[in-house]
Amino acid sequence: MTDPKDFEEPEEGREVGGQGSDAQASGPGPAPTGGSADGADDELTVDDILNTAQSDDALAEDAAEDAALADAEHTLLVDLKRLQAEYANYRRRTEEQRGVEIQRAKGEAAKGLIPVLDDLDRAAAHGDLEEGTPFAAIAEKIRAVVERLGVVSYGEKGEDFDPQQHEAIFQQPTPGVEKAVVLEVVEVGYRLGGIELRPAKVVVAVPVE
Repeated sequence: MTDPKDFEEPEEGREVGGQGSDAQASGPGPAPTGGSADGADDELTVDDILNTAQSDDALAEDAAEDAALADAEHTLLVDLKRLQAEYANYRRRTEEQRGVEIQRAKGEAAKGLIPVLDDLDRAAAHGDLEEGTPFAAIAEKIRAVVERLGVVSYGEKGEDFDPQQHEAIFQQPTPGVEKAVVLEVVEVGYRLGGIELRPAKVVVAVPVE
């Protein structure tokens, strides 16, 4: 005889044949948390490390190149300043040497005129160069040429004796004289700038001992 319980309806929510428990067991697991995903993004890969190392090497190379360029620029600047100074000194020495050579050439030309000037002085002392005469006109032209060359005469009676400028041909003890002075000018001296063409030949008055 059949038991009436065998024909009872299954209760609501109850799975037949245990399928509910199997489905629950085979269902999807818990969803991954956001923390694990962010952690994966923060992790460094081998490529990241290699790229970082290459970037550091590139920065170091750039810094080394900049330092080398700065050193080269400084060296070139120092060399340029040195060359400018050397050129300025060269120009100065050249100008000085040029001036000396010009003065020397003028001096050589003037030395040839000194005997003529001596003759003119002697002629003037003897009254042979009276104003208006042809000889006086020639003498004036010669003296003008000498002046244009820059030649000046020196040596006058009564001035202090200077052995650097005067050539003493005789010393005359003179009462009342306290120091050596020019007593008489035998030949005037001539100079051209700093070049001594001829010292003045003089008689020197010296104190009486």
